[in-house]
Amino acid sequence: MKKALIIDLDNTIFPVPQIGDALFAPLFELIEQEGSHAGELDKIKDEVMRRPFQQVAKEHQFSESLTRKCVEVLKELTYNGPIEPFEDFALVRHLPCDKFLVTTGFPKMQQSKVDRLALAPDFKEIHIIDPSTTNKVKKDVFADIVQRHGYAKEAVLVIGDDLQSEIKAAQELGIDAVWYDKYGRYEDKPSVRKISDYKELIQILTSL
Repeated sequence: MKKALIIDLDNTIFPVPQIGDALFAPLFELIEQEGSHAGELDKIKDEVMRRPFQQVAKEHQFSESLTRKCVEVLKELTYNGPIEPFEDFALVRHLPCDKFLVTTGFPKMQQSKVDRLALAPDFKEIHIIDPSTTNKVKKDVFADIVQRHGYAKEAVLVIGDDLQSEIKAAQELGIDAVWYDKYGRYEDKPSVRKISDYKELIQILTSL
């Protein structure tokens, strides 16, 4: 059994599309009105629910003005409605090891999700990385967690849905990672274990 799990939030603990239309309504309205971007709006909406906004804005060639206006909207967005975690996440909650939540996004928004999901009791630490105010990335936070708590890298496992974010960060640090692809959106990669249900995570942990 690993001593510590480092877990992503969006699309790893709960599905963002469950709340995305309501949460991002002001943002989507602004993008549609402004129109100063490249790419189809439906694709932009889908990616906003799965990746950091700054990356989406850059790849879809948002104008500087639109990007700035979007960031101002996103800084103030919170979600106060009901949120249900993935049903199988209950298995993770009961694992007898230290758990750390590390998420990237706008602090008010991410904290509102954490609060609505009642996640605080489940985690030893919760880290929200705000890319608009810091140059730190998940790799830096992962390394800091390992160092401060004196974990051997072999005793830590990272779980997330984004190959280019938390999975890449873990691999660069030499930490084991599990890629959570709940709905089978992506093709398997030989370089990383992929699961679609946390039952598979339990099997992995008990076989290590």
